[in-house]
Formats: sequence, structure tokens, C-alpha cells
Amino acid sequence: MKPFRVRLTLILMILIGISIVGAGLTMAYLFKDSHVGALEDNMSREIDLLTGTMEFRDMDSSEALAYYTAQAQRIGRLTQSRVTFIREDGTVIGDSEKDPKLMDNHLGREEELQAAKDGIGRAIRHSDTIGQNMLYVAKKVASENGSFKGYIRLSMALDAVEQGLNRAWMIMAGGLVLLFVAAALVSYRVAYGLTSPLEQITRVARRITDLDYDARVPLRRKDEIGQLASAINVMADSLQTQLRTIRDNENLLQSVLDNMTGGILLVNEDEQIVLLNKAAERMLDVSAADMVGRNFRELKRHFELTRILEEGLSHREPVHEERNFYNSGERTMRMDGVPMNQGGSYQGMLFLLQEVTEIRRLERMRSEFVANVSHELKTPVAAVKGFAETLLGGGVKDEKTANSFLQIIYDENERLNRLIGDILELSKIESKRVQLDCSPIHLESFFQSLLETLSKVAEKKSISLSMDVPEELFIEADEDKLRQIFLNLLSNAINYTHDGGSVRVTAASRVKTDGDETVVFSVSDTGMGIPRKDLPRIFERFYRVDKARSRSSGGTGLGLSIVKHLTELHHGTISVDSDLGIGSTFTLELPLLQEEES
Repeated sequence: MKPFRVRLTLILMILIGISIVGAGLTMAYLFKDSHVGALEDNMSREIDLLTGTMEFRDMDSSEALAYYTAQAQRIGRLTQSRVTFIREDGTVIGDSEKDPKLMDNHLGREEELQAAKDGIGRAIRHSDTIGQNMLYVAKKVASENGSFKGYIRLSMALDAVEQGLNRAWMIMAGGLVLLFVAAALVSYRVAYGLTSPLEQITRVARRITDLDYDARVPLRRKDEIGQLASAINVMADSLQTQLRTIRDNENLLQSVLDNMTGGILLVNEDEQIVLLNKAAERMLDVSAADMVGRNFRELKRHFELTRILEEGLSHREPVHEERNFYNSGERTMRMDGVPMNQGGSYQGMLFLLQEVTEIRRLERMRSEFVANVSHELKTPVAAVKGFAETLLGGGVKDEKTANSFLQIIYDENERLNRLIGDILELSKIESKRVQLDCSPIHLESFFQSLLETLSKVAEKKSISLSMDVPEELFIEADEDKLRQIFLNLLSNAINYTHDGGSVRVTAASRVKTDGDETVVFSVSDTGMGIPRKDLPRIFERFYRVDKARSRSSGGTGLGLSIVKHLTELHHGTISVDSDLGIGSTFTLELPLLQEEES
């Protein structure tokens, strides 16, 4: 049986039950009231009969207590009721159930108060003496000889009345059960015809609630229930279409928010964060689950951010600011905020967060690069111009001096060509326009050829060149780029090593913990070394530890920067370890095999 059908059946049964119970209660009340009234009248007549036949004695005599107690007990046995003789002041002088000496004053009892006023009093209450509900009837009595002046009270237990009521209740309960059974059968038949189609509609509504938007009511009736079923089906069609549109729009919006490179932060008019996309989570190093619904001031680590948010929310005007934040290092953030208004009502502020750290770093690098290039180009150009003007002006008559000037012009021109070549090479590498042409390289033959090329330069300074490269070791790399890497490293090692020193190159295979095979190279020298403060910047463009020594050796300041970029192009790493006055060691780790670019 379905819940609604049960409820309808129960409603009908309850209405019938309420009617029967109401009638039963009314009958029980009338029965009790009439029976109690008859008992009261009977007890009143018994008191009148007792007053006319009993011999009353002086209440103040010493025998009064015993006399009236004995009379109360005798009369109580005859009338099967409790008899009590009470003085006018409320003192009990005789009782059929209890010693009068132990009984309290009865002047304040309800029946005595009523008897004193009306001549007769009635009351129903629980008797603590016998532990039952009792009917009390008291009557004011004055004997003809004046020996007794007070109250005679009869009391009777209501057991008989209550037993009768209990029998009436049993009969009524039996009838009620029979009526309930009959009502249940009739109500079920009536309810079934009404609730069966409604149950079908309810099942369909629940399926729609559970996101089953294909559910429909199969009823084809012309009455009101049929119209309701048709309305449910039309509503389901409309709801299915609208929810599909809403879901598509929500998915699109969520996808846009999740894939935005800029952070979105929405703060409502109550200064609570209501939206925080993934980019904003990364930038602020917080979780949307923790921050949504909380006050924006709880972003305590970002003082500058909260200050800008507070300013925008207080003025309700567009905000365009750029600030440095110190979260996992120094970061530069641009913030653009606009007030959100809907229907002329202020809804809060929408902020777009864009991390411009890398852009600003590249701008600084570009500015520094332009300044360094201008400086580096200016030096040889100024030298060439100065010596050329001197020669053109005829100020040098000596042929030997003129030749030295021309040699200087030539050397500066060569240095200028190398500088321009290195700048162009570095520009191509950084713009990702350099493609690797990888092939297997036999490293022993490769380094032998390289050391032979540099041997004459090393001999001029009596520098010994040596290598330790396994004969069987091969690597997959771009040979021209690899030659450029080690030519720069070995040339620097020779240039910065004192006469009589040594330069050594080694190579060894290595298997990393993740199973990848690499080749570790090292280029060591016994030169002047590099101060520790300069080690972090040694691979920057135009950075020189000893500027005078670098220029005198013909260096452009771009060699190590080119080496670093070419190493990274081979998916490798490079590091340096150096001690002043002892020497330097450059360590490269390159993959044994290059991964194919997708």
C-alpha cells in the first residue's frame, strides 16, 4: 500500500474514530454523572433517616467520642459506607474507618464548607486513608435536644461506578475496532481509485528530482488528474531542455575559469570571497575550498593585495595596480578590478590577477641586454675610429707604429665580428629557432679532435691538455652544437689558467635513480678560480668576473650564456664549482639518447 493511499485511508478512519470516541466519551460522562447523582441523593436520604432515628448524646461528655465512634461503625456496616460525625468547629468525634483522635480538623473540607453554606455539601476526591476515589456527602445536623450540633458525613467508594465505566469502554473499544476494520476496507477501495494515478505522477516527479529527465507519466485521461499528468510531462520537457542548456553553459564557464592564465577573484558586497579560480589559487597559494565564503581580509599573508581589495571595495571604482608580492619568492602581480552592478544594485568587485613577473624580468633583461650590447659595441668601434682618424690625419709617420695601429684596428674588428656573431647566435638559441641535428658521436674521437684544435693556443702558455674518456662511450647529440659547448669551456679554461697549468676533460656514463642513462662531462683547470659571490651569475650574458682580463683575452662575455642555452637545448644541466687560486670545474650532464620532439 502506497504512502498517500495509506494516509487517505487513515484520515477516513481517524474521522470515524473521532466520531465514535466523541460519542463514547459523551455517553460515559452522562452515565457517570447520572450514577453519581443517584448515589448522592441516596446518601442524602440516608443522612436524613439517620437524623430522625438516631439517639444523639452530649458531644462535650467524656463518653461522646466512644459513643459516636461506635455508632459510626454500626451504621457504616449497615449502609456499607463510611460514616463520620463532625463537630461544628470541624473536630471529628466519630468515624467508622479511623480513630477520630488521629484525624485532622475537617472544617476546611469542600463538602463541609458547602454544607455550612447550603445545608448539604458534595465532593469527589481521592482518600489517602483507604487509597480510593470517594464520593463525600455532608449534611448540617442539629438534634432536637441540642446535644449534637455539627455535620454527619457519608462517603462511599466509586469502584462500582468506575467498573461500569470500564465495561462501557470495553464495549466501545470493541465496536471501534470493528468499525475501523470496516472503514479500512471501504477507505482503501475509495483511496485506491484516487491515489493510483497520483502515485504514478509522484514516481515520475521523484525520478525527475533524481535527475532522470527522461521520465514521463503514461496516463491518458481527460479528467483533472489527466491534465495534471500532461502538465508534468510538459514541465519535464521544458526542464530537460533548460537544464541541458544551463549545464552546457556552466561547463563552458567552468572550463574557461579553470583554463584562464589570469586569476579571477570575486568579492561580494559583504566583503566575502565568492569565487576563486585555479589560477588565483596558484598565485595566492590558497585553496578555494578554504577561502570561499570567508572575508577577504583573511588573506593575511598578502598585505598589499588586501589593501588594494579594501580600497576598491570602499570606493567602488575601477582599480588598476601593479605590486610586488613575496610569496615563494618575489613576484610581480598586476591587478585590475571593476565593480559588479546588476540591475543598478552593487554586487561587489571582480578582480583580474595577472602575474607579470616573467614579463618584467624579460623587460629588464632586454634593457640590460641593449645597454650591454651598446657598451660592448661602443668600445671596439671607438678604438677603430680613434686609430683610423689618427692614421688618416697623417699623425703617424713611422711605418712600424702605423702597422701596430692597423693591427689594433684589425683585432678590434675581429672582436666586433665575434661579438656580433655571438649576439646573433644567442638570439637564435633564445628564440628557439635552432634545431638539433642529432647523431651518434664517438666521444673519444670527438675530444681528441677538439684538443688538437686548441693545442697550439695551449702550447703558447705551456698548458697541458688531457682527457679521460672511455673508448666505447657514445652519445646522441648535435655534433656542431656539442663542439661549440666544449670549445667555449676549454677556451675559457685555457685563457684563465696561468702559464704552466693544466686543463683536463673527462666523460663517464651514469644511470639515474629513475633508470635514465646520462653522460657526465667535466672540464677542470688550475686557473685563477671564480669568487663564490660571482658563481650564481656566471652564466648571465655579458657578466664578467674580471672585466679587464676578459677584454684582454678577447672574450665577448656571451660564451657561457651560449653554453648554458645549448646545454638546455640538449635537455641537460650545467653547474660550476670553483676555488680562488686553485681552479674551476664545469660539470655537464647530458642524456645518452635525445628524446624525439613531438
